[in-house]
Amino acid sequence: MTATNGTLLVVGSGLKVYREYLVAPISRRARAAGLDLVLLNNLKPTWQSEYFDEVVVANVFDSAVMGAAAREVAARRRIVGVMCWDEPLVLDAGLLAAEFGVPGLSERGVRGCRDKELTRAELTAAGLHQPGFELTTTVERARAAAERIGYPVVLKPRAMGASIGVVFAADRAGLDEAFTIALAASRVDPGPYRASVIVEEFAPGPEISVDGAIHRGEYLPLFVARKDSSDHPYFEEVGHVVDAADPLLADRELTDTLARAHRALGIEDGITHTEVRLTDRGPLIIEINGRLGGDLIPFLGRIATGIEPGEVLFDVATGRRPKTAPARRAVAGIRFGYPERDCLLRSVAVPERAPGLVAAAPMAEPGSMLRLPPGGYLARHSFVVCEADSVPACRERLAGAAALVELDTEPVGPPVADAPFAMPAGLLDVDE
Repeated sequence: MTATNGTLLVVGSGLKVYREYLVAPISRRARAAGLDLVLLNNLKPTWQSEYFDEVVVANVFDSAVMGAAAREVAARRRIVGVMCWDEPLVLDAGLLAAEFGVPGLSERGVRGCRDKELTRAELTAAGLHQPGFELTTTVERARAAAERIGYPVVLKPRAMGASIGVVFAADRAGLDEAFTIALAASRVDPGPYRASVIVEEFAPGPEISVDGAIHRGEYLPLFVARKDSSDHPYFEEVGHVVDAADPLLADRELTDTLARAHRALGIEDGITHTEVRLTDRGPLIIEINGRLGGDLIPFLGRIATGIEPGEVLFDVATGRRPKTAPARRAVAGIRFGYPERDCLLRSVAVPERAPGLVAAAPMAEPGSMLRLPPGGYLARHSFVVCEADSVPACRERLAGAAALVELDTEPVGPPVADAPFAMPAGLLDVDE
């Protein structure tokens, strides 16, 4: 079956609990525009069948296989747009958009987003406030880089999401272990940036993220999320809060910095998720991801602002300037449940009712091993999402709903030495 007006190609769907809220409005808009929706996915379709006209099952984590499958679709359909929101797939999907001549981040833009070293180099060259940094592949080089930059430093994989393998080193004593942890995490990345670690200057200050749309190079902020993270040395995301009336949306210094950074990377069309530290020297771009935010942040944005992220994504992928004006003013937040220590999960039950509760769901199956860093990452057993009319009220409701989660666990011993760290099954859908 060939669509009259063309085909939108989606690379990777993600899990239903994390991404159906995006797919449903995209499907509605595609049908209204007379477009077919085709999915390239690594698993056979289940819930996706309701929304897609065709699902092509292929190993999308193999660049050659993904490319061949996409070109086979393009040979029999007229591709008018390419969408992707899974971090490990963004680079290949962006390159395909450029190859097919449809709106996208641009080849330069998608490489600048995916490669954290290139991001730093481009933003530094453009004159934006950036930390000192160096790409390293050995602990000896990491030691020398940290001495040159000055402690404290942060070590991170060159290209990973969700703060996986990001480690704080206060001084020389912690540097070697931090490098070993970051390097082990970097080896999980199947792409071209694996087995390398960036050492960079630590920038103190509150951390936020900003999801924004780019149309023909024009940056349009959508919503700001205030991030709650675990204590050092790790940076695991514990939760996020989105306020439609966040004053940062009107902060000229921040919005100018975001626009300059996107221009410096050559990003043309798409949605990005930018992480920023609010330092005493001004906003500092930590990274720009060439996709929507994970951790259900766009879902929070929809609740708080009324902006439909799926519709925005549809518009920029098909060359339209999206509508980004908020339709409501509320506050929405998410809180993730983590165990206090490594454990085997026997059962988890989430509340069905609580003040302001919008959604709640388990994030791990009974029998799952939940390990905290450095033995594992994203050891989340559940999440709760709440809505309120103010940030304090939202945080209070999140705490109350999280306290209603019922957990049954069994203690476990430490991980086997040199064993690869534990990775959750839904990693691609929660990368922040």
